[in-house]
This record gives sequence, structure tokens and C-alpha cells, in this order.
Amino acid sequence: MIRATIFMKISSAEFVKSAFERKHWVTGRLPEIAFLGRSNVGKSSLINSLLQRKGLARASNTPGRTQSINFFLINKRFYFVDLPGYGYAKVSKTKRSDWGKMAEEYLSAREELSLSIQLIDARHEPTDLDKQLNDWLIFNKKQHLAVATKSDKLSGNQLLSRLRDIRQSFENTNVIACSAETGKGRDELWKYILGAVEKR
Repeated sequence: MIRATIFMKISSAEFVKSAFERKHWVTGRLPEIAFLGRSNVGKSSLINSLLQRKGLARASNTPGRTQSINFFLINKRFYFVDLPGYGYAKVSKTKRSDWGKMAEEYLSAREELSLSIQLIDARHEPTDLDKQLNDWLIFNKKQHLAVATKSDKLSGNQLLSRLRDIRQSFENTNVIACSAETGKGRDELWKYILGAVEKR
């Protein structure tokens, strides 16, 4: 089996823009891979780990701060799209509603969307919001995948137990474990990403 890191050479990875409205989304019809999940689940860290670039996607020390949809052009061939995090209690209800509408509009309307990667913190059970998002992706027949982040924080047995819990909550969804710190799961995740890009 050919490992993803052998044939997935990152020749270029650049931040393109932040979009606060639909009219600001990128144009060009390239495939897009969306990353979505709760605030502080590690979206930026996972993106940087996949691209092996430090600081390309900026992780905020304040959960809930990212309010825009951020586009990154990879190898001038496809985009990584970082959606606003959800579920941070200290953000006002109005902002939470605005971010939810922004993300749902993108997920619903974006024809270039090839794969939605939902991130779940491996240390915790999926929340009601996590389950609602997964149900929405399934109901709307969106190509998707669940990734259990921060898996290096758990022992082997703890991780297996948590993955079983996530799979029970996310029926009909593939679930893999990843770690931005150790690179665990990175090759497997790239296989899903490249498979989705090739289908476009």
C-alpha cells in the first residue's frame, strides 16, 4: 500500500482569504474540503499538521474568536476551508446564531464542497451539537467523515473505548483517530481527502 505522505507532496499551501459573507467566498470551481467542529477542538492544529506548516492556520487562544470562513489553497489544486467553531458558551446567542447560519449556508449551497470533516475531541463524548451536525450531514447526503482529535492524550484502551462511543453516536459515519502532535491518522485522513478531490 502506498502511504499518502509519499504521493501527497505539499508544494504550496497559502491562506487566501477570510469570508464573512457569501459574496466573499472564493471563485474558481476547485474542490473544497471543509473542517468543522466545536470551538477549541483543534481544527487549526489539524490543518497545520496535515500541511506540515506551522502557523498557516492560526489557532486562537480564545475559543469562539474565529468568526469567518477561512480558505487555504493547497497545491493550487483544491482548498481547505476552516469553518467557524460552534458551541462556545461565552459567545452571545446572536453571534452563535450568525455563525450557525454562515456555516449552514456554506454547507448547503457550496457546489465545490467535496468532503466535510467533522472534528470531535477524543477525550469527550459527542455533544448534542455534535450529533445534530452529524445528523444534518447525513440527512443532506453530504460526503463526510468524523475525526477524533487529540487522540495522543488518551491511552490505547481509552482511545478504543472512546472511538466505540463516537461510532455508536455517529452511525453511518466513518470515524478515524488523529493527533496533530504525533501525526497519528494523518496518512489515513489524506486518503479520504485525496479520494474526495479525485471524484470532483
